[in-house]
Amino acid sequence: MTATTNDPTTSGPAGPADRPAGGLTVPLDPDLTALLRRLKLGKAVDTLPERLALAKTNRMSHTEFLTLVLADEATRRDSTSAALRARAAHLDPGMRLETFDPDGGPRYDRTVWAELTSLRLLDLARGALILGPVGVGKTHLATALGHIAVRRRASVAFHRADQLFRTLKAARLDATLPAEMRRLVRVDLLIIDDFALQAMDPVATADFYELVVERHHKASTIITSNREPAEWIPLMADTLLAQSAVDRLTSTSYELVVEGESYRRRQRPGQTNGASA
Repeated sequence: MTATTNDPTTSGPAGPADRPAGGLTVPLDPDLTALLRRLKLGKAVDTLPERLALAKTNRMSHTEFLTLVLADEATRRDSTSAALRARAAHLDPGMRLETFDPDGGPRYDRTVWAELTSLRLLDLARGALILGPVGVGKTHLATALGHIAVRRRASVAFHRADQLFRTLKAARLDATLPAEMRRLVRVDLLIIDDFALQAMDPVATADFYELVVERHHKASTIITSNREPAEWIPLMADTLLAQSAVDRLTSTSYELVVEGESYRRRQRPGQTNGASA
């Protein structure tokens, strides 16, 4: 492997601007390939030929070349790690910030949204209530925040509300409820989607109260709902627990109201696609 002298370059995987003129590459020595794989750097084999050619064309120093190759590997590992953690958090891979079309129909306060995407709410242990009618993109926005948090190495868990409360109810039967509650309480960002779509029985109401109380001022919770917080209380079995939980949530949460036409209508055959989920 030869890397000769001098010219700065940017880090990251090889892109069009980084490639040597004419798309030239340098073949890898088999011994080098074997060593890279032995050191668990096998993915570098995919980009190293171009990087070697770039180093030769731009007369990079050994230090510059090594920095570039290691930056490629760090970027690859960060991307792989984020994808694995997003999958473990049950985040839809298609619902990212870059796949949401803010001009496709939904209307919301862009200042509040900018504050939410900064994720300062994690440092402040604040929450967010993303409210609005069916189909305007609430789930997509909440999931996008989850992806941002994952990329910043925060722990995230995404749950649809009805499934979450069914899971907790089932955990009572096999004596795993304490462990399940500890997991939900400790996660940095808990996302509860489609909350208060239907009435909640005493068990679900008590579990929701417990989650809110235990996470209050300690961790961040994002809730999406088609209903205003005041409408949640009559849907819960215990009014006092409901009022206590909702008061804690609303007092420490940003509120983002999303309005507009359902994206599902815009996705009908023959229609122009707008914002996704």
